[in-house]
Amino acid sequence: MNINFTLIAQAIAFAVLIWFTVKFVWPPLLKAIETRQKEIADGLAAAQEGKSALEVAAKKSEATLNEAKQKASEIIGQAEKRAAQIIDEAKANAKAEGDRIIAGAKAEIDQEVNRAKEGLRAQVSTLAVAGAEKILRKEIDAKAHSEMLSKLAAEL
Repeated sequence: MNINFTLIAQAIAFAVLIWFTVKFVWPPLLKAIETRQKEIADGLAAAQEGKSALEVAAKKSEATLNEAKQKASEIIGQAEKRAAQIIDEAKANAKAEGDRIIAGAKAEIDQEVNRAKEGLRAQVSTLAVAGAEKILRKEIDAKAHSEMLSKLAAEL
């Protein structure tokens, strides 16, 4: 056998193998590689979008939490303000009720004082009349007065 013929036959066989590989084997391999690259790129893009969405959701949840804390603080402030207002109203009502009770007691005391004064006046007048009567009984002479009364009756 001749080495040149063997080399040429091997070169032709190798060229046929290369042509067959380029024509029938290589395109499906390239298509599979491109598909896999596209899937990996899509996966990376989806992961990046998910990461972005996660960051946005974290910021949004933090903002919502801060807003809820602020609203809670406002509600607590309003509740404290309302509690102070209720306490002030209760104090004012209690003071008004106390003033009303004091005014009623003063009016009742004034009435009692007036009743006592009237009672004392009546007693004083009774005592004055009784005292005057006793004084008059001691000083009245029945004879002298009967003469005076008869003179008066005669004149009339």
